Amino acid sequence: MNYFIHHTAEIGENVIIGENTKIWHYAQIREGVIIGGNCILGKGVYIDFDVRIGNNVKIQNNSSIYHGSIIEDGVFIGPHVCLTNDKNPRSIDKNGNLLKEGDWKVGKIVLKKGCSIGAGSIILPNVIIGEFALIGAGSVVTKNIPDFALAYGNPARIFGEVDREGNIIKRSN
Repeated sequence: MNYFIHHTAEIGENVIIGENTKIWHYAQIREGVIIGGNCILGKGVYIDFDVRIGNNVKIQNNSSIYHGSIIEDGVFIGPHVCLTNDKNPRSIDKNGNLLKEGDWKVGKIVLKKGCSIGAGSIILPNVIIGEFALIGAGSVVTKNIPDFALAYGNPARIFGEVDREGNIIKRSN
């Protein structure tokens, strides 16, 4: 295979990495992950088990992508972004016992083709971000965002439309 993995990166079992993909310093890729071709995963990126990543995806430094996430082709994820997977996180059950895998419901996140997620944003589970949508830095996305939408804030709201290159073509209040 023709890809680059920095010697400090940790790659789990049964990981598929596409051609010309680069995985940088201290990244951790868990078991069962599929990463397409021509991707860049920056320093300190964490990819949880069974995550799917398309082609031509950039995931910037220190981003965390948790189980249940699907990232389509051409997606940009800025630094320090977190894609979560538990809408009701708890460490213990009602009796004080530590929760184990299967004791909670995994929420799915889908980042559609060409969308961009700004630095420091948090995407909550059970959310779909539409094709070529643009999420502003520091946003907390709690609900679906349509194709070509410009959304930002906490919680993120739609403030306009963008084109395929991220240029604002319509602003709304």
